[in-house]
Amino acid sequence: MQTPPKTARDWARRHLESLDWTAGSPETVDAVLLTVSELVTNAHVHAESGAQLVMTWDGRCLHVAVHDASSALPRARPPSDERLGGRGMFLVDALADSWEAHPCPDGKTVIACFRPPPVSSDAR
Repeated sequence: MQTPPKTARDWARRHLESLDWTAGSPETVDAVLLTVSELVTNAHVHAESGAQLVMTWDGRCLHVAVHDASSALPRARPPSDERLGGRGMFLVDALADSWEAHPCPDGKTVIACFRPPPVSSDAR
């Protein structure tokens, strides 16, 4: 069964609340949720497969990983007036602090990294 992007976003939002980013870093939360949407949508559209979403916080970076069944690695392409789609990885590139894709024996995993903005002295 393919998980719709909205279901993946809702799941991600619930987990972001445990990091307390929804109040302190709403712009980062929005960037993470849009990235989740793009990566899960790419899995459905381009890989024609389901998507496995994993989020990992290592104390410095939130890693958003989406695995799908296609071995074709994504690339960020600039917007074009010649095509309707194809902007997903361009958006991920603009939103995430970094991203990378790794081929796997059963497809690929795309990982985007997000670091929250530093806490200002006023917020302490």
